[in-house]
Amino acid sequence: MASDERTPLIQVVRVAPLRQRYTHSTFRRFCTIALGTTLILLLIIFLLPAGWLPRGHDHSRHHKPWLPGLDPDISSTLHDAWPNSAGLSYQELQDIILHTPDEGKAREWSEYYTAGPHLAGKNLSQAIWTQEKWQDFGVKDTQVVPYDVYLNYFLGHRLALLQTFETTDKALKDHVDKKGGEEVQYTVHYECKLEEDVLEEDKTSGLPNRVPTFHGYSASGNVTAQFVYVNFGTYYDFDDLVKANVSLEGKIAIAKYGKIFRGLKIKRAQELGMIGVVLYTDPQEDGDITEENGYKHYPDGPARNPSSVQRGSAQFLSIAPGDPTTPGYPSKPGAPRQDPHNSIPFIPSLPISYRDAFPILKALNGHGPKASDFNKYWQGGGLGYKGVEYNIGPSPSGIVLNLVNEQEYVTTPIWNVIGIINGSIPGDVIVLGNHRDAWIAGGAVDPNSGSAAMNELIRSFGVALERGWKPLRTIVFASWDGEEYGLIGSTEWVEEYLPWLTGAAVAYLNVDVGTGGPAFRSSASPLLNKALYEATALVPSPNQTIEGQTVRDLWSGHIGTMGSGSDFTAFQDFAGVPSVDLGFNRDENSAVYHYHSNYDSFDWMDKFGDNGWHYHVAITKVWALLAIQLIETPVIHFNVTDYAKGLESYLQKVIEKAKSSPSAEMRSVNFKSLEHAIVNLFKKTISFDAYAESLAGQIKENLPWWKPGSKLKLYLQVTKVNTVYKYFERQFLYPSGLDNRSWFKHVVFAPGLWTGYAGDVFPGLTESIDAGNKTAIKRWSKIIEERVKAATRLLD
Repeated sequence: MASDERTPLIQVVRVAPLRQRYTHSTFRRFCTIALGTTLILLLIIFLLPAGWLPRGHDHSRHHKPWLPGLDPDISSTLHDAWPNSAGLSYQELQDIILHTPDEGKAREWSEYYTAGPHLAGKNLSQAIWTQEKWQDFGVKDTQVVPYDVYLNYFLGHRLALLQTFETTDKALKDHVDKKGGEEVQYTVHYECKLEEDVLEEDKTSGLPNRVPTFHGYSASGNVTAQFVYVNFGTYYDFDDLVKANVSLEGKIAIAKYGKIFRGLKIKRAQELGMIGVVLYTDPQEDGDITEENGYKHYPDGPARNPSSVQRGSAQFLSIAPGDPTTPGYPSKPGAPRQDPHNSIPFIPSLPISYRDAFPILKALNGHGPKASDFNKYWQGGGLGYKGVEYNIGPSPSGIVLNLVNEQEYVTTPIWNVIGIINGSIPGDVIVLGNHRDAWIAGGAVDPNSGSAAMNELIRSFGVALERGWKPLRTIVFASWDGEEYGLIGSTEWVEEYLPWLTGAAVAYLNVDVGTGGPAFRSSASPLLNKALYEATALVPSPNQTIEGQTVRDLWSGHIGTMGSGSDFTAFQDFAGVPSVDLGFNRDENSAVYHYHSNYDSFDWMDKFGDNGWHYHVAITKVWALLAIQLIETPVIHFNVTDYAKGLESYLQKVIEKAKSSPSAEMRSVNFKSLEHAIVNLFKKTISFDAYAESLAGQIKENLPWWKPGSKLKLYLQVTKVNTVYKYFERQFLYPSGLDNRSWFKHVVFAPGLWTGYAGDVFPGLTESIDAGNKTAIKRWSKIIEERVKAATRLLD
């Protein structure tokens, strides 16, 4: 029958017997379910951990501004190669670091950096060269990062010793009375050269564009006055003079370099009403290597050249580093500017050589008490054999100094160079830094021995990258500008990226003076002590007395506390990032290092400092091996027990200081509650480090691929431990900062208020004891105790 739209839909279905099932149907069903479940588990294991991982009390979320060039995914994820690094084994990486750095290359980099002037804000060509060199080494993501900062540049200067015919006060008064009050006429007795000798043997000493002798951040001025010898110009030296009734107000100070940061000498002088400061380096600072002891001076021998002058910053470094017009925030175009004189002087100062200082000091002979009349800290001047008696003065009114200092102050760009190697865990970052700027054409020791080492370190890492390496943690390399004026490049960078650093930074590793002699030295956060000992034990020492000796074998093992004077300051004291500063310095038998002088030159280094360039290679290896311990170990290579031990020893120093105070009130101060908190922390740290070590042991067992759940569990445990390690140092930050210097946030470490370079421990307490302020001592004890308890809670 024909079909149309009305035809019922009828389908004939043929019925047949039921088809027989597969003989192994139950087994097939089981396999299907098992495979599906496995795929779901794998999806959970590899895609969800980022959402489960601890975020370090939310420190790592949404940090802006973000550092350009970094992988924006800050979350820690379980990458395929974990717990190993991608591409190379740890041993293979270590072998590259131990065998790649080369003396010839280090010499080549040093010769480039020291060939001409590279003062802060005047070294853009060096910044671009450094950027291009790092890119050639394999760090493709390298950028030049500018800041607009407040600096001064030399215009002119003069220092002259003037005298009248009547040099004594009485004779001069009689002369003035006789002339009816006419202005006194002075004649020039000695005109200071204020310049270093040009040496045929030192090619950069005679460059036509060499940097004149001046102080960074010194005030312009023209002052004429009597002068006073103030020893090293420390706070205690000035106190001794005040107690001895030496007239200071309205006078010019002449002080030896050494003991404390130069800017703090000027700070105390201006506080006491002095109107100018002259600083010189006394041969006393050179130990036995002096002309008096028969050594020839540079370039013919290892002693100090008499014309050498130490330039440097006059900033009040212990008050606040960085651009003095933008304290606490970055110096970007359009940033608001503040009066800088909270942290720089308003009186003029000049640096001079001991050759120029000699006639000035000799003019004081017979005037005022002698240094030998004071305590032991005034003894030992090195010009006595030339006839200087180290009288204090003041000079009589007929013998005066005319000090002229002309400076141009400008807001001008400086240029950091920042290179990045992204790691498998982009939210964990290790920063390595060295500054590039120098006060002179040279800088072969400070800073460019460190610059040469950094280039060799990056070149070595580039070799590893070529062989397929991808680091476990992200690496940031920094060549800072503006360090010499006041740690400016690093401070402005930390201030700009503080939120991101708070969440991501694991450690900062600084090398300023990489090589100035054979003696290894370091200062560090105690978290890094263990890693530093292990790294130095792997590097052969260039001065082995027994075959096979390492840097660790010939090093005393002393690790100093963190003070200031280099680029670790903003990381450690402002951002709470555990830091280390390391390098080789001169020992008592080494040639004298001409700090911030034209003779800190390539030729001096090639002849006296490191003539085989072996120490440049040694510091490169120590620095790089320390870095990879932090970059590559799945459990961050920290030790909180060492930190707690450090706190115990620091508190004992504070207690001893209080007990030795002449004030009975200070001697009665009780620190029992703080002591108890530190003991509790110490107990926690022992168990925590033991737990971390047990996890590291499990990692070494190489969990089989077919136990993904165990691997995930271990990964999460390690991540939690690393989160604690990373944020442990940050627990010791106090947002309000130290009294009268609020830029410094760390309650454990800061530069000494009146030392600058040297580190102070529990500075809130030590400064309160010095001030005899029991109320402040109690307040700071409570503040520190709460920070200790916060660190203890973090370990829970």
